[in-house]
Amino acid sequence: MSNKTIMFEKYPDVVEVNQLREMLGGISRKLAYKLLSEKEIHSVRIGRTYKIPKACVIEYLLSEEMCHIKIG
Repeated sequence: MSNKTIMFEKYPDVVEVNQLREMLGGISRKLAYKLLSEKEIHSVRIGRTYKIPKACVIEYLLSEEMCHIKIG
């Protein structure tokens, strides 16, 4: 048997903005809303609340744009 790590196992399948911020390393509230409003991370807006599928957060993290960020 192989040991597999499941990304964000402790989070529910659908998260809200505060959980998204935690998942992305404590990003600012402003940046989180920018990513959502610019559709960088797919979400559903219900009234004033964003509902973000956990799979979309993982997809964003594994996206080509994120994987090629240069540091420094």
